[in-house]
Amino acid sequence: MNTLVDILASAGLWAAVLRIATPLILGTLGALLSERSGVLNLGIEGIMTFGAMIGWLAVFNGADLWTGLLVAALGGAVFGALHALLTVTLGLSQHVSGLGVTLFASSFAYYVFRLMVPVSGSPPTVEPFQPINIPGLSDLPFIGPAFFTQTAPTYLAIVLALVLAYVLAKTPLGLAVRMAGENPHAAEAQGVNPMVMRYGAVIAGSALMGVGGAFLTLSAFNSFFPTMVQGRGWICIALVVFASWRPERALFGALLFAFFDGFQLRLQTALDGAVPYQIFLMIPYILSIAALAVMARRARVPQALMQPYRRGER
Repeated sequence: MNTLVDILASAGLWAAVLRIATPLILGTLGALLSERSGVLNLGIEGIMTFGAMIGWLAVFNGADLWTGLLVAALGGAVFGALHALLTVTLGLSQHVSGLGVTLFASSFAYYVFRLMVPVSGSPPTVEPFQPINIPGLSDLPFIGPAFFTQTAPTYLAIVLALVLAYVLAKTPLGLAVRMAGENPHAAEAQGVNPMVMRYGAVIAGSALMGVGGAFLTLSAFNSFFPTMVQGRGWICIALVVFASWRPERALFGALLFAFFDGFQLRLQTALDGAVPYQIFLMIPYILSIAALAVMARRARVPQALMQPYRRGER
């Protein structure tokens, strides 16, 4: 019991929660935005991998860190445009297209990396984002080191979650996106072009996924390796359902999973091999599945999700 209390009372745990949650927040927001418009994007794992690579590569070749994030966003947007072309314009299976994008983007990322950066030993590194010291807040006992010593992309992810929640719920643009995902024919009758809304949502969502991947190479770590996304994209797909397609809940879900993950890492260290480490690795996924099973019962799926749209047809 003392061990659990010590872990929970550690500022390091809560600081780690925010770091672990950041790529999940960005990836989940991207998937959520796409799905609210009616398009499932299973390409997220590959898009995050490509974003991680291309953002790192830009910085490695002399760009600044913010430019690296922008390049990652553009790279993600390109794959989003490809997915939108296949699913929105051509009306192909969103499942098959998304899986194809994941395989293509992941493989292409590794190919470009090996082509541009021959690795003979340890992978080369860049200087990543550094934690921001906020005057007056970073020095607060416990709260300061736990929540106010993060890197800039972490704060950006939280702000984007709040902004997206406002846009979807309170603005005409958000209403148009939601109409495209609920009843595109009604949207067309109101003068909204559902295909444009879907294209925009998929491309913007994929850009967020690319930035989520770039966080791993430009903030959490300082180098790229092909397997570094490690299934985070698939976790984001589940978090969208957990969040009932609402950005503010997506923020909470990402933080919850990050808490489970950060907690098991510290518990594993505290018990020092007394329990097989595989048990600890299972904990965040088991708890997340349980939470997903409870929340999914009340989730309201966008009515036109995964339904191809043709203008003038019903």
